Amino acid sequence: MGLLALLLLVAGVWTSWNTAQYAMLVKARERGTMTVKTCQGKQCTGPYVPTAGDGKPRPKVSIAQAAAPKKGERVEVTLEPGTTHAVRTGLAGILHAWVPFAGSLLLAALVVAGGMRLRRTAWVMGLFGAVLLGAAFAAM
Repeated sequence: MGLLALLLLVAGVWTSWNTAQYAMLVKARERGTMTVKTCQGKQCTGPYVPTAGDGKPRPKVSIAQAAAPKKGERVEVTLEPGTTHAVRTGLAGILHAWVPFAGSLLLAALVVAGGMRLRRTAWVMGLFGAVLLGAAFAAM
């Protein structure tokens, strides 16, 4: 059961880090603002204007709809290198990037409580996961 809980946590960190690295470590990346114009399916698109770095204006970049604000609003983003995919930065972007880890904490808490009988540890893990999810929801 301990290995299963560890596997869940590692998978959550691994999945979150794919996005979190761009949201958190933006110093050497292309940063700017994106204005949300249209949303279709799971993606929102709009024009990009750089504010720092070696960036150039782009007529169309995309961002995950879950991380995008309402249409017409501007949001600070960084572009993944070599793509037109934007990742939201700032507190809201960082919290959104760590949502998969929060989910893995909740799942691992069930395994720790039921399989390992470590109820206090499971409560701490579960509460931390729930607080992280709530904070991401509130920040968006």
